[in-house]
Amino acid sequence: MTKAVRVHKVGGPEALVYEDVDVAAPAAGEVRIRQHAVGLNFIDVYFRTGLYKAPGLPFIAGNEAAGEVLAVGPGVTNFHPGDRVAYYFTLGGYASERVIPADKLVKLPDHITYEQGAVLMLKGLTVWYLLHKTFKVEPGHRVLIHAAAGGIGLLACQWARALGAHVIGTVGSKAKADLALANGCDHVILYNEEDFVARVKQISRNELCDVVYDGVGKTTFPGSLSCLRPRGLFVSFGNASGPVPPFPLAELNNHGSLFATRPKLNDYVSTRKELLEGADTLFAAVINGKLHVPINHAYALKDAAKAHIELESRATTGAAILRP
Repeated sequence: MTKAVRVHKVGGPEALVYEDVDVAAPAAGEVRIRQHAVGLNFIDVYFRTGLYKAPGLPFIAGNEAAGEVLAVGPGVTNFHPGDRVAYYFTLGGYASERVIPADKLVKLPDHITYEQGAVLMLKGLTVWYLLHKTFKVEPGHRVLIHAAAGGIGLLACQWARALGAHVIGTVGSKAKADLALANGCDHVILYNEEDFVARVKQISRNELCDVVYDGVGKTTFPGSLSCLRPRGLFVSFGNASGPVPPFPLAELNNHGSLFATRPKLNDYVSTRKELLEGADTLFAAVINGKLHVPINHAYALKDAAKAHIELESRATTGAAILRP
C-alpha cells in the first residue's frame, strides 16, 4: 500500500481524497518509482473539475513528478534501481509511489534536483515547445506572455529573454510584477489596473507583438488578438479563466491576417525522440544558467486540496510542488 490523492467524483478541491492505494509490481516495459516531489499544475484543476475528462473514476490526480527507481519490469534495460528520474505523463502523479511506462521517463542530470525535475517536465517542456516549436523565438521578436509570474510564465519570460526577445508580461499585482521583472520581462502590465492592449501599443510604439502566449483564456482572448502585428501568431495554451469561446474565423482577418493555434504538450512529445530532445534542451538551459527554476510553494501531499484552493485563487507565484 502507498498513499495517493484520488478523485472519486469530479468537483471542487474537496474532491481530492488522500487515501491508501495498492501499487502493482511493474509489468513488462514498466518501472516502479518512489516519488520525491510532485508538480502542481492548472491542468490538475481541469481534470479535478471535469473540464478535461479522465479515462474513468476514481483516478489519481497529477501529471508530473520526480523520484528514484525502485524496480523495473521485464524488458527494461535503460533504467535501474536507484536511478534518478522525472516524467510528464497523464494522471497518476499525486502518489508516494507509482508504476509508469519506462518510455515516459527521463534521467535527471546530477545538477537537477528532484524538486526542479518535478516542475520542469510539464511546465518546462511546455515552455520548450512554445518557444522553440510552436513559434521559434529569435532575437528581435516582441512577445507577450500572460500570467508572467506563474509557473510557466516565469520560465517562459526567462527563456524568451535568453533567446533575444523583447518580453512583455501581464500580471495581477505589484508583487507579481516585481517577480516577472526579475525573471526576464522588459515591461510588465498590471491587467487589473491598466488596459493591457493600450499599454502594449504604447510600449511597442504601435508595432505590436510577433506572438502572444495566452494560458489565461477567456478573459484575455479578445485583447490578445489586438496585441498582434499583421500575420502574428496567437498561441492559446491554457484556460485559467475558462476556455476561449468560439469566434468567427473572420476575426483573424480583421486583426491583420493573424494565425492562431491551440497546442498541447502531448503532440510535441509524442515520440521518445521528441521527449528526449525537449528534456535535453531544457536541462541544458538550466545547467548553463539560462533558466532558473523558482519553486515558491511546497505542500504536503495530504494538503493537495489546500494547494488547489491557493492555485485557483492566484495566491501562488512561480512553481509549486507537493511532497509525498
